[in-house]
Amino acid sequence: MVYSKRFPSGLRLVVKQMDGLLSVSMGVLVGTGSCFESEKENGISHFIEHMMFKGTQKRTAFEISDAMDRIGAQVNAFTSKDITCYYAKSTFDHAEDAFEVLSDFVLHSVFPEEEMAREKGVVLEEIAMTEDTPDDLCLDVLAEAYFGKEGYGRSILGPAANVRGFTRQDLFDYIAERYCPANMVVSFAGNISIACAEDLVARYMEEALVRRAFSPRQKHIERKADSLFRKKDIEQVHIAFAWPSLAREDERLDAASVVNIILGGGMSSRLFQRVREQLGLAYTVYSYLSSFTEGGLLTVYAGVNPANVGKAQEAIMQTVRTLCEEKFAKDEFLRGKEQIKSSLILSQENSATQMVAYGKYMLYNGRELDLEGRVEHIASLTMDDCAEALSLHFGEKCAAAAVGKIEAPLTV
Repeated sequence: MVYSKRFPSGLRLVVKQMDGLLSVSMGVLVGTGSCFESEKENGISHFIEHMMFKGTQKRTAFEISDAMDRIGAQVNAFTSKDITCYYAKSTFDHAEDAFEVLSDFVLHSVFPEEEMAREKGVVLEEIAMTEDTPDDLCLDVLAEAYFGKEGYGRSILGPAANVRGFTRQDLFDYIAERYCPANMVVSFAGNISIACAEDLVARYMEEALVRRAFSPRQKHIERKADSLFRKKDIEQVHIAFAWPSLAREDERLDAASVVNIILGGGMSSRLFQRVREQLGLAYTVYSYLSSFTEGGLLTVYAGVNPANVGKAQEAIMQTVRTLCEEKFAKDEFLRGKEQIKSSLILSQENSATQMVAYGKYMLYNGRELDLEGRVEHIASLTMDDCAEALSLHFGEKCAAAAVGKIEAPLTV
């Protein structure tokens, strides 16, 4: 059963009851991330996520961790391009204890100066780690090649200089603008009653929230379709390409997902079979979809030997061209459809996955996610639906990125 409610402050609640579980996942989702940041702010959403765990009006950083450990709960957070989520998972009998701690650090963090200094060092190491993780770096470079330096082109971690310069007041100012009740959703999934979830949110969130009007920011979104590279002295060259895809609410997105599976979504996909199995040019090669409110991307990635960059690129592009020209066989269509349907069904057995899925949908669409209806929609897809989705991709010049021992950008 799924239940939702909007509180007087504008805060929204969604509850997905999952029979048979002994645990409950809970999260506070905020509609903010790197795509909403200015150049000077870039990285602040992620830095705030880190700092939320560093002390509140009544708990130190250690006491936050200790309180969760004492009840055997798991707690963490993540920041993406357009969402920040703080979440916990506990046994059902400790749901209130876990939610009280979760709500405490989301609403009452004080960002001690000494903790800020230490955490800046941690985030700077995370930025350095990304620099040493070339596949992640390649995808960051690709985002900039596709969108430029604004909006979805901004990195989640931000530049090191920004992180060093953030002040406590910067954090408080950003929270005052972005962490407004109307821009937040509380999501529960697992063994919890609707009455209990509603009571917890009313007591620990709704009563404590500062009533602030929310003024959405306008994101600057512009498609660049550039080719960018970063020279690095590493053994492989990491290459990636991105074409326009569909927005998260486009009814054709499921059909596009089937197309993606056929192209590069698994070991039986065309890219895996051609680039790895037949030509032996890459250990890792795959494609995936990214969907946002305004549109999306279909991305292809591969890690290859520097001597094989040209061969790998040509193999990828030829695979894409062949798919566009010859379409796909019925068995490919059926296999792809079954993969995305099964993935969606299996995700319903994981309370943390469900908590995030229902929370994100409520945050961006203002209504409950109908997962059962989506499974039915996937089951009803036809080859013509997927052929139409295929025709919407690859018609424009792609963006490209490369990281490794390379002297110039890829020519596309």
